[in-house]
Amino acid sequence: MDRKNRTTSALSPDFLRMVSHGAGVYIMKDKGEKVLYVGKARNLRRRLSSYIRFLGDATTKTGVLLSHVDNIATILTATEKEALILESSLIKRHKPKYNIILRDDKNYPFIKITVQDNWPRLLVTRRRLRDGAKYFGPFAAAGAMWETIRLLNRLFPLRRCKGKNLKERQRPCLNYQMKRCPAPCANKISRADYLSVVKDVLLVLGGRKELLGRLRQEMRAAAASLEFERAAGLRDKIAALEKTVERQIISADHHLDQDVFAVVRQSGSGCCCLIDSRWSA
Repeated sequence: MDRKNRTTSALSPDFLRMVSHGAGVYIMKDKGEKVLYVGKARNLRRRLSSYIRFLGDATTKTGVLLSHVDNIATILTATEKEALILESSLIKRHKPKYNIILRDDKNYPFIKITVQDNWPRLLVTRRRLRDGAKYFGPFAAAGAMWETIRLLNRLFPLRRCKGKNLKERQRPCLNYQMKRCPAPCANKISRADYLSVVKDVLLVLGGRKELLGRLRQEMRAAAASLEFERAAGLRDKIAALEKTVERQIISADHHLDQDVFAVVRQSGSGCCCLIDSRWSA
């Protein structure tokens, strides 16, 4: 079978009819099962169908890629966010020839709470270490993540000073005057009260909905008072918070390789799916 016919078979109508309309990742491989390209999609069938127009076109990078593709594997995810995270993980693992971005060692950002410190801080990092800290993420929507951090810093301010150990000061810094820090360095807050604030931050980042409910009430009250600009600002903050704390099951924090099995039975038929650790992060 020549190369063009193999590519046509990989994107045949029979294959595309079997592809889900859900979000997920697709993996293009050559005849030797080498990964050539990894992509993500909100709608896998629509995305893969869009490649048909490039078949036989040797003037574009996509056409050249398709001329080497022998088969395509797909992995469904629950959300588009999970597809973004899984795509990044697979690209870093396999370093496909036709992927340009995400091949280096950079990752999507995490929010880190240094709970192992006496006076924990909120940080942003791209590496998850085994250092006793609490990590949340990774977050594919960095803009929404930063908006949520600004919101958390306003509602639940933690210290901004760098360093693991807190240095005592006679006078607090400007962040205290701006209500951006409770100034534990100047004994403006007890450690018990400070850790209570840390607990609230952990609850929000862990997906608890109390803060969202409060913001929605404030938004409705602002709209009822004809404070439309304030209501719109609250609406944007709610949207950013919802994106940031959306749960995902693609990236775990136990640092273990896992093989995942799924079995479905319906109307006397059954299907078993295996994702082995070669395709995991």
